[in-house]
Amino acid sequence: MTEFKIHDLESAPLNSKPLLEKSVKGFGMVPNLHGVMAEAPELLEAYQIIHGLFQNTSFNAEELTVVWQTINVEHECHYCVPAHTAIAHMMDVNPALTEALRNKQPMPTEKLQALHETTLALVRNRGHLSEEEIGKFFAAGYAQRQILEIVLGISQKVMSNYTNHLAETPTDEPFQKFAWKP
Repeated sequence: MTEFKIHDLESAPLNSKPLLEKSVKGFGMVPNLHGVMAEAPELLEAYQIIHGLFQNTSFNAEELTVVWQTINVEHECHYCVPAHTAIAHMMDVNPALTEALRNKQPMPTEKLQALHETTLALVRNRGHLSEEEIGKFFAAGYAQRQILEIVLGISQKVMSNYTNHLAETPTDEPFQKFAWKP
């Protein structure tokens, strides 16, 4: 398999250096994912922008976690599942929710279950949902805005999950205690 370079502040292409500095400021390190993405500065920049935009949606910390981890688990991302488990802990999300997502178990509330099922259906069906699926999502208390925000979350996760599959990105030391296998 082709080995992908994991850049640091010294080896990164010139246009990626300020982006990696932003990563250090936010995470206290250059996450390996960002180091891999740094080879294509536009990808790293787009990822950072979309990540910030998704965090600023109408979703709370639990809902963000449901969307992220539903996609990560469905895509079988060895890197993002542990990384987002750590992020969920930092956001004070109940660990029982994270474990349910990691283990494909039911969500603790009907509303979160509807979010999980809708996210999964959007990923599996490439954006196609039946009227029944959309109706169930809306009946759970969500609106058109949230279904479109899921699309934003999927966009972010496609960037990271696919990059990690290609590069076989090693899990960063702080995330290793949350290691996961499909």
